[in-house]
Amino acid sequence: MEADLSHLHDIRTEYIKASLHEENVAKDPVTQFSNWFTEAIHAKVMEPNAMTLATTSADGQANARTVLLKYADEKGFVFFTNYTSKKGHEIAENNKIALLFFWPELERQIRILGTAEKTSYQESEEYFHSRPLGSQLGALASHQSSRIENRSIIEEKLEHLTEKFKDKEIPLPDYWGGYRLTPHYLEFWQGGANRLHDRIVYEKKASSWDIYRISP
Repeated sequence: MEADLSHLHDIRTEYIKASLHEENVAKDPVTQFSNWFTEAIHAKVMEPNAMTLATTSADGQANARTVLLKYADEKGFVFFTNYTSKKGHEIAENNKIALLFFWPELERQIRILGTAEKTSYQESEEYFHSRPLGSQLGALASHQSSRIENRSIIEEKLEHLTEKFKDKEIPLPDYWGGYRLTPHYLEFWQGGANRLHDRIVYEKKASSWDIYRISP
């Protein structure tokens, strides 16, 4: 049965699971993120590290897609991809990017704004070789975002590479690696009743974080 897209305004969810208060959040946003991420794991959120990555091209066209967070620490939030992909070109043109986590099971989302820089070759290589062999070979087989005639092209290339690197270490492609987002703004959103959501912001000020509430 086809959905009636003319009545989407009838879809409503009441948020009642939790609240968020300034006095209860961590002083450091990465610690707060870690606390919420741990709760997301315990709540069995499907792929809690899945996040929307938003970029903007040089001509101002916004773009978004889902990628996976691989680790986070006091330096920032790290994900890996093909540097020659669409997102890679856009980050090269404008390294001001945004991340968005949405965990409906907990009625929470986290927005993160910052600047992206490539991780070191050593970081990228270490992570690359920690991936399953199929994922390593897939990175070699696919020139991400490039146009292809059909799926068989990359399937045949993957088959060739599988045979070529049988019993050999797969080299890190020079077009593949990590990005680290260094944040300057994070917003922790907790759904609230009557659309009075809790929104607590961490904004970087020199060497400290300013923590404040914004209106829903």
